[in-house]
Amino acid sequence: MTGAGRVTARIAALALSLLCGLAATAPARAQGPAPALVAEDMERFAFPVVGLRARDIAVVVNDSDPSSVEIGRYYAAKRGIAADRIVHVRIAYNHTGVMGFGEWQRVKAVLDDKVGPDVQAYAIAWTIPYRVECMSVTAAFALGFDPASYCAEGCQTTKMSSYFNTRGSAPFTEHKLRPAMLLAGKDVESVKQLIDRGVRSDESWPDGKAYLLNTTDRGRNVRAESFARVRSAIGNAYPVEVIDADSLEGKSDVMFHFTGWAVVPNMATNRFVDGAIADNLTSWGGALIGSQQTIALEWLNAGATGSYGTVTEPCNFRQKFPEVGVVMAHYLTGETLVEAYWKSVHMPGQGVFVGDPLARPFGGIRVRRVGNTIVVRTRSLWPGRYIVEAARSQMGPFQPVGLLTASTFGVTEMKVQESNARYFRLRLAPEAPKEAASAQPSASSAPE
Repeated sequence: MTGAGRVTARIAALALSLLCGLAATAPARAQGPAPALVAEDMERFAFPVVGLRARDIAVVVNDSDPSSVEIGRYYAAKRGIAADRIVHVRIAYNHTGVMGFGEWQRVKAVLDDKVGPDVQAYAIAWTIPYRVECMSVTAAFALGFDPASYCAEGCQTTKMSSYFNTRGSAPFTEHKLRPAMLLAGKDVESVKQLIDRGVRSDESWPDGKAYLLNTTDRGRNVRAESFARVRSAIGNAYPVEVIDADSLEGKSDVMFHFTGWAVVPNMATNRFVDGAIADNLTSWGGALIGSQQTIALEWLNAGATGSYGTVTEPCNFRQKFPEVGVVMAHYLTGETLVEAYWKSVHMPGQGVFVGDPLARPFGGIRVRRVGNTIVVRTRSLWPGRYIVEAARSQMGPFQPVGLLTASTFGVTEMKVQESNARYFRLRLAPEAPKEAASAQPSASSAPE
């Protein structure tokens, strides 16, 4: 293969003594230890819903593969997924890792019969097959098998995803697609370790850093063009380091790692934070068996919780790989791994997503008391303007008491003094931006 300080917050107090200070902190490590939660106070605050939950996902298990059955059962138990959300199918083993159209069609018919409209995404509990003819297996089950739209002969673009860089946490309801992710690994134990990392990461607000590598591989380094803009847009909310190097070595705080290189060296010398995302732009990163290049499973073996790679030759179109700024922005704002990753790929037909789909390191709220003041902190607010409403009862009526403006992807802190108003909620103001700000990828390609 030769080929993207305070942050201003003003609340009109009106009749309530409501004080909001919105702080988008710099590196997460500077925030100190997590404040103690006050359970009775958490129900008093309602923020816009961000991120899928266990009730939104179906687990797909291949009953012909004992490893798949064990992994599916383990994932459902760890994630609290109901038994009626585990869908059992049968797929014959194929040493090539490729599923034919006829078998895909039969499995898809089972899913269509068993999965209701409230299911928004799939966790697919196997490593093989990773392809359906010329499409990745995650794309085929998410988008439908459509070679004319999502496959490419030679250096060609493919159909774009309507899900790219969108807001919202109901992809099937809103876009008629169910983003899918493989629970995959070299063996059952490694997949269980992956799942455990994902569960541990939930709402942990991990300290860490994003490492964006500007390599000497001109064909695979095409995403580096966006790195400076990513650091400018996100660096105040989470530490971002752009490194001119062909490999990353000896780092102990890797939350994000994006590079362009065929065979990534020194991977095992780094420590990945629970919930970490890592991938390399190369041709065959999604060919989970038989590839001579670094594949997505190697990132998981090294400690990442999610990765991505292409299963057929994509050439170096940036649109066929995760846009670094997009995946980071969505993940840092409390979305799950499957949402953030899928939203970052403009043309996902040839790419396979692997990891724990429900990993959600930056979700949730934290509440603590300081005297008669309740301090609420969250990462799950997009940059934009929010209407703050208050009420004496959880049932309302809620009345607007002011506006809050967030200008980055960092931590929002809201301080509320005790008053007659017991319940508070935020809703996006009509003029607020609906999509993450990011550089759009340009098309470039060259044959391998």
